[in-house]
Amino acid sequence: MQLWFDTEEVFVGGRWQLPLSDEKLPIEDPSTGTGIGFIARGGAADIDRAVAAAEAALDGEWGRMTAAERGRLLAKLGRLVSEKIEALAQIESTDVGKPLSQARNDAIALARYLEFYGGAADKVMGETIPFNQGFTVYTLREPHGVTGHIIPWNYPMQIIGRSVGAALAMGNACVLKPAEEACLSALAFADLARQAGLPDGALNVVPGLGEEAGAALSAHPSVRHLSFTGSVGVGRMIQAAAANNIVPVTLELGGKSPQVVFDDADLDAALPFLVNAGIQNAGQTCSASSRILVQEGIYDELCSRMAAAYDGLTVGAASADLHVGPLISARQKEIVEGFLAQTDANHILSRGRIVEDAPAGGHYIAPTLISGIAPDHSLARDEIFGPVQVILPFRDEDHAVEIANGTDYGLVASCWSRDGGRQMRMAKRLKAGQVFLNNYGAAGGVELPFGGIGHSGHGREKGFEALYGFSVLKTVAAYHG
Repeated sequence: MQLWFDTEEVFVGGRWQLPLSDEKLPIEDPSTGTGIGFIARGGAADIDRAVAAAEAALDGEWGRMTAAERGRLLAKLGRLVSEKIEALAQIESTDVGKPLSQARNDAIALARYLEFYGGAADKVMGETIPFNQGFTVYTLREPHGVTGHIIPWNYPMQIIGRSVGAALAMGNACVLKPAEEACLSALAFADLARQAGLPDGALNVVPGLGEEAGAALSAHPSVRHLSFTGSVGVGRMIQAAAANNIVPVTLELGGKSPQVVFDDADLDAALPFLVNAGIQNAGQTCSASSRILVQEGIYDELCSRMAAAYDGLTVGAASADLHVGPLISARQKEIVEGFLAQTDANHILSRGRIVEDAPAGGHYIAPTLISGIAPDHSLARDEIFGPVQVILPFRDEDHAVEIANGTDYGLVASCWSRDGGRQMRMAKRLKAGQVFLNNYGAAGGVELPFGGIGHSGHGREKGFEALYGFSVLKTVAAYHG
């Protein structure tokens, strides 16, 4: 893994600096469980100077830029990312533990986000409003100001693209706190932004612990919008902290997303989506499809076909580029094992295989397919965040909807059926921020608004909706007689 930046510094005001505490945190390779270096342990004082740098940027060159100029800078940054695809993929694969090909797709997605938001920056329009005689009324969309971004360890590059990319396109100045478990790609992004010529202070990156740097950022009185992706519990704390300052929050939290398979579905087309949506990134995905709901008439057949697919899954080091890599940490492995301990061998339909040469210290879990449990079982209701899928039978549409909507989450859902009327009915009845018909995920789709309901959060990322969320609508009413 080749790095062209210093991992032990924070990026504030357009330059690399030592954290004020001069403390460090260790970096671990999840594939081996061994240390590979250190990152800065930024704290509240570093957040303070990052916010001050962001405010200065808004008062200076960054704040004076036109939307078109911001767009050109983001497009340039996207090109620099494209030139570093392989290096960024290697960084992400090593740091997060995801197979190299999956990390490469994340780097490509980051470049695409920057390309999209670079092109969209000067296309967010206000409108004129018909009003009383003698008035001209129009609206403007303006940046919030300083925006705080707290991102997780599972998809750093993708979430930087959809969160920071959109905020910068709208003219906000950003303070980014990456997850301490995996923040190398965020630091790489900061240095590429410097190379692209982003004005000093427009982007600031402060690694550190969530309870230190993250808490300071979420409670900072000068931060005017917060974006958080992560667990429900931490999301509650961030929303509470933001409430004290009366600032909006975009929360993308957990999920227990179902794929609903009716007896008229094309099973050949569905099978790869059914499996891959549950095991990608070792199941450590908010939008992972951890529940497969199958109509009774084809339940046995689909169980058999999914079990055969699971039999062929292999798990190993990220560099081996197998189906599944390690979990992020020993702690996450313990959590997943705790869920699996709630069932017994009778309910395990199939398991993948950890390859013999997988490093002994890696945090590996064999992908596990579970059947024969009730829809209200913890494995069928709670987010596991590991490569575990539950397959559940249903009778008819009403029963499918009852099970699908029977959790606290509502992030993603999918319906597999050849019946067009049924597709439309299910799309309306499934409680989720995204519903896919005869597919799952639509290949990422940076243009597609993404977010949830219930415990999956609120607000929307991706597409133009993210730009609206990172802006404030101002109404101007001019009386001219």
